[in-house]
Amino acid sequence: MENHETQLATFGAGCFWGVEAAFRKLSGVTQTSVGYMGGHFENPCYLDVLSRITGHAEVAQVAYDPAQISYDALLAVFWDCHDPTSLNRQGADRGEQYRSVIFYHTPEQGAIARRSKAALAASGRFEQAIVTAIAPASAYWLASEDHQHYLEKRQAEAPQAKA
Repeated sequence: MENHETQLATFGAGCFWGVEAAFRKLSGVTQTSVGYMGGHFENPCYLDVLSRITGHAEVAQVAYDPAQISYDALLAVFWDCHDPTSLNRQGADRGEQYRSVIFYHTPEQGAIARRSKAALAASGRFEQAIVTAIAPASAYWLASEDHQHYLEKRQAEAPQAKA
């Protein structure tokens, strides 16, 4: 009998707002949040991470049902939602907090992530080398409430166009 308990996946791909929004739309994703992982500072806040003193990446953490969506499918969205050849930068956002990183929660996720990265590198899709780091998940520090589902909140607050 297969285990269909919810699993976690954590991805850093630049500013966490857009990354979270990309995963929230997927069938099989049961919950998302944004926060910080991969640093050396206890309970960092946004300004701590922004100051580049903590070593954390901005990440989206995804809870998903593997019976409905595979880790490979999540990786496909991850690869598509940012430039994995850009070191510590996505668009105008610069700094190690915007690095491309996959934090795996199980050895199986780590193996799948490494295989996915190698296949993407061999595909010729990118002219430059993929710089995405693959590392074991560490302490996850939830960002403040105003950062959670940020783009959805902004869209809901936007004035509606009048006909």
